[in-house]
Amino acid sequence: MAQRIVLNGISYHGSGAIAELVTEIRGRGFKKAFLCSDPDLVKFGVTSKVSALLEEHDLPYELYSEIKPNPTIDNVQTGVAAFKVSGADYIIAVGGGSSMDTAKAIGIIIANPEFADVRSLEGVAPTKNPSVPILAVPTTAGTAAEVTINYVITDEEKNRKMVCVDTHDIPVVAFIDPDMMSTMPKGLTAATGMDALTHAIEGFTTKAAWEMTDMFHLKAIEIIASSLRSAVANEPAGREGMALGQYIAGMGFSNVGLGIVHSMAHPLGALYDTPHGVANAIILPTVMAYNAEATGDKYKYIAAAMGVKGTEEMTQEEYRKAAIDAVQQLSVDVGIPKDLKEIVKEEDIPFLAQSAYDDACRPGNPKDTSVEEIAALYRSLL
Repeated sequence: MAQRIVLNGISYHGSGAIAELVTEIRGRGFKKAFLCSDPDLVKFGVTSKVSALLEEHDLPYELYSEIKPNPTIDNVQTGVAAFKVSGADYIIAVGGGSSMDTAKAIGIIIANPEFADVRSLEGVAPTKNPSVPILAVPTTAGTAAEVTINYVITDEEKNRKMVCVDTHDIPVVAFIDPDMMSTMPKGLTAATGMDALTHAIEGFTTKAAWEMTDMFHLKAIEIIASSLRSAVANEPAGREGMALGQYIAGMGFSNVGLGIVHSMAHPLGALYDTPHGVANAIILPTVMAYNAEATGDKYKYIAAAMGVKGTEEMTQEEYRKAAIDAVQQLSVDVGIPKDLKEIVKEEDIPFLAQSAYDDACRPGNPKDTSVEEIAALYRSLL
């Protein structure tokens, strides 16, 4: 069977990488940017690092910031309307997953107007045209949306998240600049960092994993495990490590999918507006234990990448436990809650479990599951 890898054509990495925006905009002959960024980034002056650069070089743009933390169908449709009247011919997405996902949906619909209802984009939509060109500037080290073919939009009417997978949506250029991430507060740094670790671990163990993606995921686990605590302390080396580690994880999981950690996290975001990284971090160790029997010797390599010593001498039971314990300890060290007691209501579990089972990430899980088993996993975390 042929294996497919889809990545950005170009990406820039390191401190000051956003300066290359000017090079790319001029080199591609773009005329006017549709600048997508969320209201908080605008308010706290993060977006202005990009807009000031555009202004300095006389590059026109129009700002669109009607974006929620878990972007909705309405955010996308309002954005599509705004793009149409803006006169823009490309998009600059500045932010975390919310800004990136909104920009991707807008870009796809502008190029494929038959999907204007947004709901028809769920799953693997048969779009025919590449998105409006997107230049992606992440401000969080977690989602890796700047290098993935995925985006997630919330359907508020149905209290569910729609996972959309489309090779046409990948940004043409990504600018991974740790300086753009330096103002992230500790809680957001921790949550997005654990999201990145979840991407790497789920991508490494998913049914579709293969040698090339394993290479990406193991390196990502290693970098994230050694960088996240430092990033939460806002140390430059930690910020730089997380910027790279989350991107490498995105290079992998975008091409092979995820598992039920994400399936279970998505409905928490849709129903309770739970931050995605927090939900993933809480659920990850429990699902790792659930999946262990279906992962062969992979937890030995996860444990080693997490910094555990002596894994080659461990029994299967020992290295599986060591991997789970290392993930749990990192989560605790960066301040993630240990359970879902303050988030999930018992009466919502049947709905959550069915939503998780129906989620597009679930089929990639290494262990086949059921609605009942997912419900039991939620209950074990209360």
